[in-house]
Amino acid sequence: MFKTLSKDFPAGSVTFLVALPLCLGIALASGAPLFSGLLAGIVGGVVVGALSGSHTSVSGPAAGLTAIVATQIATLGSFRAFLAATVIAGVFQLVLGLVRAGFIAHFFPSAVVKGLLAAIGVILILKQVPHVIGHDPDPIGDMAFEQADRENTFTEVLASFFDVQYTALIIGLVSIGLLLVWDKVALLKRTKIPAPLAVVAIGVLLTKALSSLGGPFELATSHLVQVPVLEDKSAFFELLTTPDFSALANGATYMAAVTLAIVASLETLLNLEAVDALDPKQRRSPASRELVAQGIGNMTSGLLGGLPVTSVVVRGSVNVGAGAETKMSAIIHGILLLLCVLFLPTLLNTIPLSALAAILVVTGFKLASPSLFVSMARGGKAQLLPFLATVAAIVLTDMLKGIVIGLVISITFILYSNSRRPVRRLVEKRAGYELVRIEFVEQVSFLGRSVLERALDEVPRGSHVLLDARSADYIDPDILTYLSDFVHHHAPAHDLKVSMVGLERYRSDLADVILFQEHVTRGVQRTMNPAQVLELLKQGNERFLRGENFRHDAARQIAGTAAAQSPLAVVVGCIDSRAPAEILFDASIGDIFSVRVAGNVAREKVMGSVEYACAAAGAKLVVIMGHTRCGAVTAAVEDLGETTSVGTKLGCKHIDVLVDEIQKSIDDDLALQIQGEDRAQFVDQVARRNVNRTMDNLVTKSPKLKELMDQGKIAIVCAMYDVASGTVEFGELNEHLPVADVPHTFQAQAS
Repeated sequence: MFKTLSKDFPAGSVTFLVALPLCLGIALASGAPLFSGLLAGIVGGVVVGALSGSHTSVSGPAAGLTAIVATQIATLGSFRAFLAATVIAGVFQLVLGLVRAGFIAHFFPSAVVKGLLAAIGVILILKQVPHVIGHDPDPIGDMAFEQADRENTFTEVLASFFDVQYTALIIGLVSIGLLLVWDKVALLKRTKIPAPLAVVAIGVLLTKALSSLGGPFELATSHLVQVPVLEDKSAFFELLTTPDFSALANGATYMAAVTLAIVASLETLLNLEAVDALDPKQRRSPASRELVAQGIGNMTSGLLGGLPVTSVVVRGSVNVGAGAETKMSAIIHGILLLLCVLFLPTLLNTIPLSALAAILVVTGFKLASPSLFVSMARGGKAQLLPFLATVAAIVLTDMLKGIVIGLVISITFILYSNSRRPVRRLVEKRAGYELVRIEFVEQVSFLGRSVLERALDEVPRGSHVLLDARSADYIDPDILTYLSDFVHHHAPAHDLKVSMVGLERYRSDLADVILFQEHVTRGVQRTMNPAQVLELLKQGNERFLRGENFRHDAARQIAGTAAAQSPLAVVVGCIDSRAPAEILFDASIGDIFSVRVAGNVAREKVMGSVEYACAAAGAKLVVIMGHTRCGAVTAAVEDLGETTSVGTKLGCKHIDVLVDEIQKSIDDDLALQIQGEDRAQFVDQVARRNVNRTMDNLVTKSPKLKELMDQGKIAIVCAMYDVASGTVEFGELNEHLPVADVPHTFQAQAS
């Protein structure tokens, strides 16, 4: 931790300078002693900072609690009674942390958290711009809209912008300019001095220089930081206020404590998540540990006479922007607050508010940057509307109300989405039947019943239906009651065969049952013709390309095909690892006889396999499938003109048999002349010719296959698989694949 002091100390110093006026302003807005705000800042920095697990969060008195604090002080009758409620609120927070209740932060949508950040940014800009130009009706520069401000008319607010103090305006504009260009100017960046700290120092120098001109340039005390000056340091302890624990006999004290604990905890958790999002290192703070730290912090602050504390996103964002590395910067900020009260009030009172306001304006612009609004708009209405609602509500009301409004709108979108798509309806056209698969989403509420009813009502009479709830985590009892009625009454009346999986864990009368076949049965095989089988293969390849493969149950396929097999097609393909037929055609186990040999050549043993598949096993279609970039075809082309064969080079005497067969499809003279990129195209042309030759071999050398073709019991189709795109190109039944004579580039090169 101490190794990072070179970065943490400047960051803590800048955070301290920003926190100082905020502590005073929040105390004033809460109707509490000004010293209670400073004390809360000290406790938030030193006590909470030491106990927290966050590297970047900074705690202190929160603007979001001002209305609650002011109300509870009035309700309980005294500030000391309110301090007792603060101590009890700290106990509640401590308990929440110990039971690990910090997880609730994860239930807040990112749109709400980003809306919180943007709203804070907007408030910073709106509240600090008057200070930048020297209009300081509240000299402590609070970031929140106080009640008095809310009651101002638009005309009064507008008029305030014309009440300009020239020195403050100059300092404010110079400060904003420096903050914007500091990291972009190489010389300034190399100084390693944080821009906000430089802005404060320059602001003090400009104040002295311009004020010396007198007249309109003289900066009044109201435009400077105002810290109480202690003539005697021992008077510090006289400023401490002890709680009135007799107030614990009043039930209202506990209501105040519960209110404080809930609001402070929610604000802390959301601010913690927001500041973590700003951390360049993207570290995650332990939420439950933070609640423990905040609980102890509020107990300490209440016992000493300070305001309630929470994690504060403004200080945290300034801390991150100033380059903080560890939580030591938060501790330093608290120590500096203590030291300034004791030893440096006079020096601090020379800092112009316009310089501090400039830091907050630039910080606000970063939090509410136009790019953030554009990013949320690109996320669609479900992201944009909760985000905008959160921003508007926080700016116009307060943080808690804004968060609640953002949550309500986010939940509305969730409910709408759930009611609109409680299920996913897929129609699987399988061999011999059509399966309507109804897949349930993770959460199925009662709002989705109408959509589910419509999906099931659209199932054609006599179809197979699969109710698949394996992905569901929750299904509403009303939905289960409807499904039970559908399965036991509606489906039989409409001749629907209903299979179920995953519903048994919710209701015993919805037990798992599968009535459809995963594979092709002998009865279905007999009803199919070659054209229908080809169409199934084409549809399977289309599903493969879209990534929408059927959800095959391998265990049921194995069990179903153990006794017998009834393939629809036999695929004579290359042994290439990129061309597995069952995957390319999204087929079940047992639906395809796969014959794989390098170069998909058809010699005696291959012909025997194909004859068996068609004559004995009943396959209806023979697919001769080559593929692009075929290694065997490439080897055959490269071997032309060589004195030593491929088999001899590799020491594999059987390879030459395959190469010789493929070379029968090559124009030797042309092959020897084609080089470069054209050679790869030529290899693919040879692969096509090789597919056509294999088909001719099967027809001319197998009388049985020729007989079955003439009877219309089988058909042969040539195909080419593109290994780059995944597409299978099919020719016409019993016809060759189209092959260009020779591309013009080949002819030109050959000539």
